[in-house]
Amino acid sequence: MSRKVTSYPVEGHNSLWYIYRTVSPWKGIRNFIFIQIARYCPILPLKNWIYRRVLGMKVGKHTAFGLMAMVDVFFPELITVGENSVIGYNTTILAHEYLIKEYRLGKVVIGENVMIGANTTILPGVTIGDGAVVAAGSVVHKDVAAGMFVGGNPLRELKGSRCPETEEEQQEPR
Repeated sequence: MSRKVTSYPVEGHNSLWYIYRTVSPWKGIRNFIFIQIARYCPILPLKNWIYRRVLGMKVGKHTAFGLMAMVDVFFPELITVGENSVIGYNTTILAHEYLIKEYRLGKVVIGENVMIGANTTILPGVTIGDGAVVAAGSVVHKDVAAGMFVGGNPLRELKGSRCPETEEEQQEPR
């Protein structure tokens, strides 16, 4: 597995029954309320202010979260999104997984100038490099290199593996 997650085993019931040993229920309630406000908010600066100041996410300047984007309720502080990136409509970004015999936590790092298509799910512990494009409806279960064009479930490289805009930028002398 190429994701960088930390696993915490549990005994007895499935790990979701132990959630409030890992995160305060009050934090979950507060985060849920503010995430719902941000999901429906059409004002991008206000939405980013909620993500940064209330939820503790690292969000770069001019980043745009589409309507209904859903960030991790319990661990939003593990999410970083670089400058000028677009997170598409109804995308889910998770920093946790509660499974039967364990739960996992992992940081999610989305670079600068990244385009995430609508209805994408990003799993914990992945890094998406600068300038990458993730096609709509994808499940990001592994790291995505800078400038890559990926999509699907399972995630795979699309169209010769590099974004045309990134190739042009790389060919220009500096």
